[in-house]
Amino acid sequence: MSRFGALADDSLSIMGKNTVCLNRVSSKIINNQLKNEKNPRENFSIINKNNTNDPGDFIRWNNVQPNLSASHDDEIDKYEIGSYGYGKNNVKLLYVKREDAYRHEIREYEVDTHLRLGTQKDYLMGDNRDIIATDSQKNTVYLLAKKYGVKSPEEFGILLCAHFLYTYKHVEEVHVNVEEYPWMRHQVAGVPHNHAFIFNPSTTRYCQVTQLRNESPRIRSGLKDLRVLKTTQSSFMDFIQDEYRSLPDANDRIFSTVVTASWDFSTAKNVDFDKVWHTVRDCILQRFAGPPSTGVASPSVQNTLYLAEKCVLDKIDQIYSIEMRMPNKHYLNLDLSKFPKLVEGENKEVYLPVDKPSGIIYAQLNRRDITSKL
Repeated sequence: MSRFGALADDSLSIMGKNTVCLNRVSSKIINNQLKNEKNPRENFSIINKNNTNDPGDFIRWNNVQPNLSASHDDEIDKYEIGSYGYGKNNVKLLYVKREDAYRHEIREYEVDTHLRLGTQKDYLMGDNRDIIATDSQKNTVYLLAKKYGVKSPEEFGILLCAHFLYTYKHVEEVHVNVEEYPWMRHQVAGVPHNHAFIFNPSTTRYCQVTQLRNESPRIRSGLKDLRVLKTTQSSFMDFIQDEYRSLPDANDRIFSTVVTASWDFSTAKNVDFDKVWHTVRDCILQRFAGPPSTGVASPSVQNTLYLAEKCVLDKIDQIYSIEMRMPNKHYLNLDLSKFPKLVEGENKEVYLPVDKPSGIIYAQLNRRDITSKL
């Protein structure tokens, strides 16, 4: 179980700081022994039909023994260090894949690397001999990108975890956050440009990969800042009527929210992480917006959220759990009836944006464990 805890970055769950992602890559993909500690490429057994031996593909590892030594100090027997670790945050990386002189691909990441050592003597005794400097962690990001290339955020996170665990035997746990900058290819008259890109922050992609020594990585992917709005096909009616209620029923209202979603993988085998991310985003937009001509009715934010999560689990077998949060972004009707000489008829055009206070709706949808019923 992870001992980084909420002190790392609160990132293992968008719902609560203490939720632990229980995702485990299938045990079938961790059956090869470490062959050559000097060459990180030999630390991977690649699942690749084309035999390209590319470490950006899905990785498996096993049989690395931890260093269980720890310092002891009689004066602090009444204390115990709980969550702990250290690392380098906000390492910025732009990777340019030059397919030829003019045709290029880019990926820009911001990477956090956090390590938990098998000893605590740096904390307890001020002994720094086991510390891998945060500057070294930063350099590792750049050197692995140069050596192996950069593919999806998830694959790069897996690569970094494997490197730190194999290179440093006293590292017990690695946690990597990767956030991708949303670049899109520029188009000229509908033709994609070979090497010009536009920053398009409609939504942000991120992932977290955590691995303990001798265990498989936990992989969580996500998106955030997906702000959406529709002007009809949304209602909210028949909720509790009591002495505290002042909100009237609304059979036609503006529905706007900023979606945050994260999902956990049960395996990394044969997963196209880029395709999965786009599928999740498409599910959210489909269940929110519906067909372009008529839209889709939303009786509540709760129902829209559930249908989006169900769509994801229906389409992607490798995801076993997904959670979303949808805060209300209110656009309130303005009563302009006080100005009869200036305004005729009911106001359905002018609204007041209100950001605070706001409702917050969230839920996690998991696959049922049907094996226990068999």
